[in-house]
Amino acid sequence: MAATAGGDLVIPLMGTAASVGLARTLVDARIRKWDYFHILDSTLLIVSELVTNAARQTPREEIRLQVSRDAHGIIVAVWDGACELPRAKPMREITLADLDLSEDAFDDNGGWGLHIVQALSDKCGVTADPAGGKWVWCRIVP
Repeated sequence: MAATAGGDLVIPLMGTAASVGLARTLVDARIRKWDYFHILDSTLLIVSELVTNAARQTPREEIRLQVSRDAHGIIVAVWDGACELPRAKPMREITLADLDLSEDAFDDNGGWGLHIVQALSDKCGVTADPAGGKWVWCRIVP
């Protein structure tokens, strides 16, 4: 983990489920240090979604999390080495009756993370990295 002179976090992680909890813990400490308590929960949920997606896209490979701030807010960005762009499920109204809560199908109910990121952030997108892979990012306005 590294911090820039401005206090930005740059964290290399492994593409595993355990990285999600570590990322949340480190970002939690940084957001609290910056006194952005009012966007803490949203930021941690966004971090969870983006790190989870990167880990699923490139399992057991390096991913990177960057959290920075500027005059317009917090920027959360996650890099993975895959060139494939993230795709959100088509939006539709869903009820609890639509979910298959059986143990065998529990993981099939996911895939809504990008919609969550879009709803909680002011702006989000994907930027190709000239060195390979992509950065999925969002801006959260305090």
